[in-house]
Amino acid sequence: LPNIAFAIRARVEGLRDFGPALSPFNSFQLIQGLETLSLRVERTVKNALELANWLEQHPKVETVNYPGLESSSYHILAKKYFKRGFGGVLSFTLKGKKEDAATFIDNLKLVSHLANVGDAKTLIIQPAATTHQQLTDEEQLAAGVLPNLLRISSGIEHIDDIKADLEAAFTNV
Repeated sequence: LPNIAFAIRARVEGLRDFGPALSPFNSFQLIQGLETLSLRVERTVKNALELANWLEQHPKVETVNYPGLESSSYHILAKKYFKRGFGGVLSFTLKGKKEDAATFIDNLKLVSHLANVGDAKTLIIQPAATTHQQLTDEEQLAAGVLPNLLRISSGIEHIDDIKADLEAAFTNV
C-alpha cells in the first residue's frame, strides 16, 4: 500500500476543509443545478446557433466560426457527431482592427467581458488580448487568432436581449 499515506491525507484534509456533508442549502443548490442543467444547455445551444446566423448576416462582421452554420467547413462532421446541438461557443471577426474589437467589448452592457465558458450569462473575450496574449503576433496568426477575433460563450438570456446588446456595441465601432 505505497499510496496509503496520500489517500488518508486526501480524505482527512477534505473532511477538515469541507466537512463530512454539504449544508442543506448547498445540497439544494447542487440538486437544483443538476435538475436544470439540460434546460440551460439546450437554451445556450439554441442561442449560439441563432446568434451565429444573425452575426453571419451582419454588415460589420467579417467571418463567423461556428460548426452549426451551413457555411462552416466542419458542418457535415458536426451534424454527424453533435446530435443535440452544436455547442454554446462561437467566434467572429469584426470588420476593423484590434482596437475596434476592444471598443466593441467596452460598449457591451449585458454581455460580460470574462474568459469563462458555459456560464448562464453570455460572455465575450478578445483572444488576442487575453487567452493568447503571451504569444507573438506571428504565433497568434499561425493559431488562427486574428487581432479582431472575438469569442462568445452564449448564455441563457433571451436572444433578443443579446442581439440588442451586440447591436448597440456595433454602432460604436
